[in-house]
Formats: sequence, structure tokens, C-alpha cells
Amino acid sequence: MQKPVLVIKLGTAVLTDDRGELVQATMKKVAADIAALSARYRVVLVSSGAVGSGRSFFSHYKGTLTERKAAAAVGNPILIRHYQKHFSVYGIPVAQALCERHHFSSRERWLQLKDTFVEFWKNGILPIMNENDLVSNVELKFSDNDELATLTAIGFDASALLLCTSVGGLLDDGGRIISQVEKVDSRILGYVRKDKSSLGLGGMLSKLTFARLAASLGIKVVICGLSGRAPFSDALEGAGTHFLPRVSNLKARQKWLASGSITIGSIFVDKGAERALQQRRSLLTVGIRKVQGKFGGGEVVQLIDETENIIGVAKVKLTAAEVTDNLLKKNVVAAHADDIVLF
Repeated sequence: MQKPVLVIKLGTAVLTDDRGELVQATMKKVAADIAALSARYRVVLVSSGAVGSGRSFFSHYKGTLTERKAAAAVGNPILIRHYQKHFSVYGIPVAQALCERHHFSSRERWLQLKDTFVEFWKNGILPIMNENDLVSNVELKFSDNDELATLTAIGFDASALLLCTSVGGLLDDGGRIISQVEKVDSRILGYVRKDKSSLGLGGMLSKLTFARLAASLGIKVVICGLSGRAPFSDALEGAGTHFLPRVSNLKARQKWLASGSITIGSIFVDKGAERALQQRRSLLTVGIRKVQGKFGGGEVVQLIDETENIIGVAKVKLTAAEVTDNLLKKNVVAAHADDIVLF
């Protein structure tokens, strides 16, 4: 049988010291554990650390967008060179995969990326992903590498997604790791501290947001640390905080639609339309209250209910103007049922 996919995300805080320099002992441990897991999994490593590795080359670095882009360009080859050194001990070549948001927003581009990764795995090569900060459009960037890792896990229908953090998991009010989360609700979100590391972009709130998305689409998610000799193996065996996956019957294309596509507008539906959508029916313009944003036919929009909650996404057949012109007409299809995914 084909080996399952395992996606591992490492943030800046777990890879670097206070000066932003890569900790070689940590990278050595990472390589050893991934080498062991490669016998059972097709592994994707999503790694931050490029900006931290490159920022020391810039005088008076303040972390502006331009400085971060430049530091990432300098730091990426440094980061990949260190990974090459540590994985070569186990005979594992590495490939750098610098991605942008549009690689996931276009179904065709995603399938091309997916085929390339399959080619890596067929030849025993470990893909190491990061955002292509130098050229990423600020309006279409990943929010952080937690999002990149999550979209990758969903796209490959991974068996597990490991999000590594310096605290080892989600902590309760007493500072103890919560071992299992069935649902990310207001109680769980209440444990989140609002601070984050000075080097990274993400935080626990980001991890919970994407853990909820991945788990809702059938992927086991673990927020874990890097302590111990084999931290990833330990996480798969029970260490850290485990988010129970829901049973998902969505097809691969629907999972991509729910996670990877960029939404550029919103459609507000009434209660009758919401009930129809829940019964797997198409969205008719008569059930739409209003539209927001300028979108064209074939583009993806958010679906919002009467209480202003996002309930799903849809690939629309009509432009925003055409939807508005047909709001009172019956039997005009705005989005086909096969192009709608509810959360």
C-alpha cells in the first residue's frame, strides 16, 4: 500500500535561538526523527527560519515588510544548506519548495505541485516547504506557515499534521498540556495567550484556527514540542495536544475548494437558502440577500448566513453584478451544488 502523508511544521521559535540563529542540535534531532518516520510516511517538512537566518546581514534591522522579504531571500539558502547537511547523514536528499498562495488557489497549479511532490517521494527526496516571501503579494500571502502546512496537509489528504511549538501543546490555565481536544470552541480558545515570539508570525491562536480546519476535513492534528529524542514519533504516539478528526466524505476537489481557494467576495443568504444548501441543493439567486465584493463567474466566494457567520464557500456561475440583477428571479442558479462546500 502507498504510504500515508505526514506534514510537519516547524516555526522560527523552535528552530532558532534568541539571536535568530539556527540551533544545530535541534536540526540534527529533526533530521534523525524524520529519517526514522520516512520508513512509514511520505513526509513534507514545512519550515520557517529563513527570515531569522538572514536578518543579521542587514544593519539596523527593524522587521519591515521589505526587510523581511530581503532577509528571507538571504536566509532561505542558509536554511536549506543546514538541512542538506543534517539529512545527508541518513542519505536523504532535500528539495526546497518555495510556494505562493496562488499555487493553492488554482486547482490546476495545485495538481501540478502535487505531481512534483509525488516525484520527490518516488525518489526518496524530502520536500521542505516555505513561503516565497520575496515575491509574494502582500494581499495574497499565507497568514503564516501554519496555514501553508494546513493547506498542504488537506491537499494531500494527510493522515496527520504536526504543528510544533515552543510550549509543547495547548496549555490550560494551570500551565498543563491539554492532551485531547474534541472541538475548538470558545472554551478552548479561552486558553490562548495573545503573545507570540519576537521572530515568528504565528501563535497559538493561528494553530487552533488551522487545527480546527484540518480536523473538520478528516485530518488528525497534533500541536507538539521538540523535547525528547524523537519528538515527532512521540507526538504521533500521544504527546502534545491531539485534535480529533471528524469523518469527512468530501471529495478531493471539494476539500481543495474548502481550504485552498482564495475567496474574493461574499454572498449573504437567507434562512431558506441555508436550509436548501444543507440539503445539498444548488444556490438560487432568490435566496440571496446581498453580495459584497466584485467577483466574476467561476470565482470563489464566501457564503454568509443571516447572523453574519461564514457557513461555507461556493464557486459561482455568475458575476457579482449578474447575481444582483437576478436577486428576485426564481430558478436562476448562482452556484451548483457540486461547487458548494459547507463548514
